Amino acid sequence: MGEKCKKRMKVAVIFGGCSSEYSVSLESASAVMKNLDPEKYEVLPVGITKDGEWFYYNGPVEYIENDTWKQSEYCIPALISPDRRAHGLVLLEKDGVQTVSVDVAFPVMHGKNGEDGTVQGLIKLAGIPLAGCGILASALCMDKDRAHRVAEAAGVRVPKALVLMQGDDRKKAVDFAVETGYPVYVKPVKAGSSYGVTKVEKPVELQSAIIKAFQYDDEVIIEENIDGFEVGCAVLGNQNLITGEVDEIQLSGGFFDFTEKYTLKTSEIHVPARIDLSKMQEIKQTAKTIYRALGCSGFARVDMFLTPEGEIVFNEVNTIPGFTEHSRYPGMMKAAGLAFPEILERIIRLALE
Repeated sequence: MGEKCKKRMKVAVIFGGCSSEYSVSLESASAVMKNLDPEKYEVLPVGITKDGEWFYYNGPVEYIENDTWKQSEYCIPALISPDRRAHGLVLLEKDGVQTVSVDVAFPVMHGKNGEDGTVQGLIKLAGIPLAGCGILASALCMDKDRAHRVAEAAGVRVPKALVLMQGDDRKKAVDFAVETGYPVYVKPVKAGSSYGVTKVEKPVELQSAIIKAFQYDDEVIIEENIDGFEVGCAVLGNQNLITGEVDEIQLSGGFFDFTEKYTLKTSEIHVPARIDLSKMQEIKQTAKTIYRALGCSGFARVDMFLTPEGEIVFNEVNTIPGFTEHSRYPGMMKAAGLAFPEILERIIRLALE
């Protein structure tokens, strides 16, 4: 009797957000909700619109997937209360305020205002256990320049780079590109899903790429091109870390931009990567080194380059990587023997540690 009456854990899955990656979040969060064991977990979906309105959503998951979720009959204005006594959601019902306690908050949001430490800060203030990386790691991993500095201090090679602030002399960028040689990559320092990123093949394209990147952030980074291909490693854990199988992105041209990431029109992802076992182990070890150096917890995907000489170069860490069943993180873990529901279960357990 006692076992059957065990209360289900209340998991607030937060989706959407004021981010250019809003639509990706809807797909990831829907997959997470569908794969959380309904016998163990009561899912409390919390939707944030592109304009930043918060709602408790109690309609079909399919409406989240196709972005028709914001309907008045399914949405109650809501917020996470920073008051620790509330320890959960405050629902602003028509006939008064109701509080719903939350056992774990699981933000499944990508990019700014979701993956950058902002939402994590609110969850921490509320005293609610947080699934995934904390405030510092989230903010640090979102910042390509500072993440690289920390990884380099931990002994990992990073691409040569130059950072420009608004108002800086753009000639610095020209000199840097001449020195390192074309192509170079121009990126916003803080943005995800390859938004605002340009592969610059010749000098005439450089200034327009910088202008484009500044649309997404007030700092822009210009990086040397690393010959070779991109590999990724899924990491799971707090103190004791496990990794998925390493994956490899095979490109037929260009780079892994937003369209490629979500359509794979001209690229293929190989899991496990087509590299020898000792190099595979070295990549996994490097991923753990980076994860620890940046203070990650729960889960994250570490992206690196592998050069033709076999050198591993750090690219970036995604603290909330794509989480659909076809995404790279679940794919790498599946190849290592962990099914999607089991990954989610472990992430929630790690949040409660």
